[in-house]
Amino acid sequence: MYIETETTPNPAVLKFLPGREVMAAGTRDFAEEEQAQASPLAAALFSLGDVSGVFYGRDFVSVTAGEGVSWSALKPQVVAVLLDHFVSGAPLFNEADASGIMVPAEDDLFGDDPGTEDIVVQIRELIETRVRPAVANDGGDIIYRGFRDGVVFLTMQGACAGCPSSTATLKQGIESLLKHYVPEVVEVRAA
Repeated sequence: MYIETETTPNPAVLKFLPGREVMAAGTRDFAEEEQAQASPLAAALFSLGDVSGVFYGRDFVSVTAGEGVSWSALKPQVVAVLLDHFVSGAPLFNEADASGIMVPAEDDLFGDDPGTEDIVVQIRELIETRVRPAVANDGGDIIYRGFRDGVVFLTMQGACAGCPSSTATLKQGIESLLKHYVPEVVEVRAA
C-alpha cells in the first residue's frame, strides 16, 4: 500500500491519500484529543504527541501538526500510523460511534430568517456543488450554519480551519460566488 501526501494552503496541515475510501459519507473533524477517542485511527495519530488535529474526508485524512512542529520529522510517523491502520483493516470508528458522521446539533446553527427557504436552498446547493469540492481538494470541509439578515454563516474544518488564507477564501472566493448567484447574500462570515 502506498499513501500519497499533498500540501495544503495551510502550512500546518498535510493531506494524506491512502488510495481508498476513508469515509463513505460526510466528514469528521477531531480538533481535540478527547474527541479522537471515538476513532482508533485519530487516537493513534494524536498519540504521536505532535498532532493537534485530524480530519477525515471521503478519500483523505488531513493532519494538523502542533505549533512549531517540523513536518520532516512528523510525516514519516503519520504515514506509519496510517499504513498500520489501513493494512490491518481496523474500523475507522469505535462501535459506539459507528456512523462517524458529525452532524451539527440544531442549537449549533444560527438559523435562517423566516421566509428565506428558497434562498437557503440556492445557497446550500452552491456550497454543495461548487464550494465543498474545492475545499475538499485543499484537505478540508465547509459547513453551512445559517442565513440571517443577508449574512451566510459558515464553519471551516480540517485544513481550512485556522488556515492563513481562510479569510481570503471566505471573502474573495465564497462570498463573491454566493453574491453573484444569490443577490440576497450581502456577506459571508465564519461561524
